[in-house]
Amino acid sequence: MSQSYNRGTVEDFGRWREFSAGMWAWIFHKFTGWVLVGYLFTHIAVLSTSLGGAELYTNTLQGLEALLVVRFLEVGLLAVAVFHILNGIRLLMVDLGVGLEAQDKSFYASLVLTGAIVVASIPTFLGGPLA
Repeated sequence: MSQSYNRGTVEDFGRWREFSAGMWAWIFHKFTGWVLVGYLFTHIAVLSTSLGGAELYTNTLQGLEALLVVRFLEVGLLAVAVFHILNGIRLLMVDLGVGLEAQDKSFYASLVLTGAIVVASIPTFLGGPLA
């Protein structure tokens, strides 16, 4: 017979406080990757309206752009895409052996640069007439 032993608490939800920058980078990279996959399916759904003709496609895009919530979602998409790109470049550099000793600093730099790019882009995304 096999013996069982006490493994302790399997899920300790207070453990996130102990995560290092590398763990947060991994979590954010996986999360942003899944968000981008979800956006891909949404993007394909919107593009498929072009099969119904140019007028349907144009009306769909104009209707979506007229919603303020869609504009905020576009800002979020920008933040997700920029972070995923910057963190991917950081991971590539780490895999190549560049900056191994400064992984946490490069992660924080990618977060700051993502924030700066998103904040600078907000007027572009939220500007223009709403319906």
